[in-house]
Amino acid sequence: MKIKRTIEKVPGGLMVVPLLLGALLNTIDQMHIPVVMDFLKSLGVAATKDGHYEFLRIGGFSEALFKNSSIILIALFLFCCGSQMNLRVGGTALKKGVLLTASKYFTGVIIGFLWGKLSGDMMNGFLGLSAMTIIAAMTNGNGGMYAALTSQYGNRSDVGAVAVLSLNDGPFFTLMALGMMGANFPFIAFIAVLLPIGIGMLLGNLDPEMRDFLKPGELLPVPFFAFSLGAGMDFATFLKIEVLLGGLALGFMTTILTGSTGMLVFKLFREKSHIAPVAEASTAGNAVGTPAAIAAAAAVAAGSGMMSAADAQAYQNLVEIATAQISISTLTTAILCPIGVILVDTWQKKRGINGKLETHEISNTIHT
Repeated sequence: MKIKRTIEKVPGGLMVVPLLLGALLNTIDQMHIPVVMDFLKSLGVAATKDGHYEFLRIGGFSEALFKNSSIILIALFLFCCGSQMNLRVGGTALKKGVLLTASKYFTGVIIGFLWGKLSGDMMNGFLGLSAMTIIAAMTNGNGGMYAALTSQYGNRSDVGAVAVLSLNDGPFFTLMALGMMGANFPFIAFIAVLLPIGIGMLLGNLDPEMRDFLKPGELLPVPFFAFSLGAGMDFATFLKIEVLLGGLALGFMTTILTGSTGMLVFKLFREKSHIAPVAEASTAGNAVGTPAAIAAAAAVAAGSGMMSAADAQAYQNLVEIATAQISISTLTTAILCPIGVILVDTWQKKRGINGKLETHEISNTIHT
């Protein structure tokens, strides 16, 4: 059976399919169908606090993994991602990585801020998009897709920039942006998010064998924490018109706006090929974990007295809809981003620019 290959045919499938499956099972659980509950009761499943029996609450390892594991697995994912951040990248790759990370980040922050301000509500703006949702989706690019697209259409330093781009994995940049917008997260909340990434980065750069050992962790936890996130959602959320339109709008904004900004920045810094900015104009599948991580940080802030319980609850209330919208954005950009790269590659070739060559090689070719 070609289970993995079939799942991967869906854009962002390793994240989206488990997420939807988890949401479907949780939806069935919340319907409390008598036949299903009687079957679970006959197996000896313990009743929940409200007297119901659910697939995803049977206790033991199963409940720990499939229902309650999202935050732990996201932390493991961030640790492993940190280990892959190679500080020994070449100068050109470092430059491109910094330009791409900065342009994508500030585009996402500005759009998130303006969307919230113009909507009159940072938590529930037009199409139900919060500033947090926009920033989380637009600032976190799909590293795997970027590497694949730049390997096929880009040059060596384009591919090498992925080492720096790994910095935008996870909730840290989103947390930092919300802090700049006035959310009162304590300093320990930033440390708590950054620490797994930092320790992973340290180990990976001290020992290449540790980097190789931890590399599978960039991908392996994703379907598991995606399923666990889905297990806290109602499948009907994905069918709400506000969620669908909000997610689609988010996907188009991510590809068009972050791609365009990245191309402009590359032009300002005299990079002739603009394949890399468009290849990075996506929403990463792992970004679906950011709303839950932000809600956890808000709970820490409320516990320390730096954020009101109401504000912390507001972030918690965003998790379900934000996760669904980011999932739709992931699917959308997985389709739009490769199309954008192909269009830019075609446009460049008509102007005599070969994306596989470095800037100095293109200049030499033009001069000769």
